[in-house]
Amino acid sequence: MLVKTYGAAVQGIHATTITIEVNVSQGIKFFLVGLPDVAVKESHERIVSALQFIGLKLPKYQTVINMAPADIRKEGASYDLPLAIGILAAAEKMRCQELDRYMIMGELSLDGTLQPIKGVLPIAIKAREEGFKGFILPKQNAREAAVVNNLEVYGAENLKEVIAFLNGELEIEPTVVDTRNEFFSNLNHFDLDFSDVKGQESVKRAFEVAAAGGHNIILVGPPGAGKSMLAKRVPTILPPLTLHEALETTKIHSVAGLLDKGTSLMAQRPFRSPHHTISDVALCGGGNFPQPGEISLAHHGVLFLDELPEFKRTVLEVMRQPLEDRKITISRAKSTVEYPASFMLVASMNPCPCGYYNHPDRPCVCGPGVVQKYLSRISGPLLDRIDLHVEIVPVPFEKLSDAAPSEPSAVIRERVIKARMIQQERFKDSPGVFCNAQMSSRQLHQYAVLDTASSSLLKSAMLKMNLSARAYDRILKVSRTIADLDGSENILPSHIGEAINYRNLDREGWAG
Repeated sequence: MLVKTYGAAVQGIHATTITIEVNVSQGIKFFLVGLPDVAVKESHERIVSALQFIGLKLPKYQTVINMAPADIRKEGASYDLPLAIGILAAAEKMRCQELDRYMIMGELSLDGTLQPIKGVLPIAIKAREEGFKGFILPKQNAREAAVVNNLEVYGAENLKEVIAFLNGELEIEPTVVDTRNEFFSNLNHFDLDFSDVKGQESVKRAFEVAAAGGHNIILVGPPGAGKSMLAKRVPTILPPLTLHEALETTKIHSVAGLLDKGTSLMAQRPFRSPHHTISDVALCGGGNFPQPGEISLAHHGVLFLDELPEFKRTVLEVMRQPLEDRKITISRAKSTVEYPASFMLVASMNPCPCGYYNHPDRPCVCGPGVVQKYLSRISGPLLDRIDLHVEIVPVPFEKLSDAAPSEPSAVIRERVIKARMIQQERFKDSPGVFCNAQMSSRQLHQYAVLDTASSSLLKSAMLKMNLSARAYDRILKVSRTIADLDGSENILPSHIGEAINYRNLDREGWAG
């Protein structure tokens, strides 16, 4: 008897429906075809054990299973459940009349318990697109899939429950999530706040500008000046995620298997802080079976690279293209996968190996040329792609001991949101552009027009600091953001002056 069940394969952040055809006939052999990987082939042993545990046996017939389309590689143990159901239905051990109405996915333990799987959200979206009535999956993943409306999501704890449900012997309540209510109720829950930071008002202002325009920023300062403390609080001043952004971000984390159990939709912007020993594949994504890297996991959020010069040069260089294109394409001999990577880069570094170059109180003990050599670990093209270069100095004791509260994140965030609303209106007819940092050269010439005084000031800075054409564009973008924060339609000389001040690493003589 020939029976079909339905699962899905995840490629990038999208899913493809997989039809699992099971045919039972005379014989004793077991065949599994359709480009399965080792984990899928090993499902035979897991299925045999799970069936024995619940009092059933694998049919003693020749079983041929085809996973179509056969040119797509099937990976992982999440096909255990649809394979087991297909085998039982083909052997007439259970009903099969409604199998075509459900997408089925799940990994089996040896005792028949269902284990959580990756990529549930893209699969649920695909199930709805394909017109399936419901999605049967492990209970731990049910809330994640229930984000998708117009799809009945049935979370089961074990194989026995799934069989009883499909036989009509057991009722499983569909998992229902009030997506909008849960999402909006968790938008503003933060453990950190800018009010915890004493002093550093100029650096806070730089972060406000960076958040308002979606600009990349690097902090340069001695140990203990508060670089990491400030960076960790950036998500608290960024505009809240929209539902569309939250769905896209959740899909990436779902594919990577990083969603917490019971999570439905991510409500806060991600903050990723990889260690400087990270490889280029781990940062940008890839592997034999491509997975999203840190730059994609930071999509719609913040990627914080602490001690930037300590990262391997090859690792930093592979970020250059994603910083411009806001996506990463991973090409392999048999497939090409594209992951989104629209993130805000926040980097920090010491000014020199000892950490005390330009320190107001402690002398630098680095030899001649060492500071420049340390800075040269970061390539010029990469530094050009960072809009704001900010020098940070230690906070004096008077500021540290000051009991007066600092400005909270909520107040800064309000100003950032107002500036972003101006930009949304500006770019409403430009698909894919949401903030000033994403402006093209044509849009820059349209929305960042300078008057005579501003143009003269920028020209002087370009000549004196020997800035590149890309740095010129960055200054214009940042000055446009500063003008938006001020509610000014035109870019004024004061806005250009502040934007130029955020190019500290381009300043002549900075590194000796």
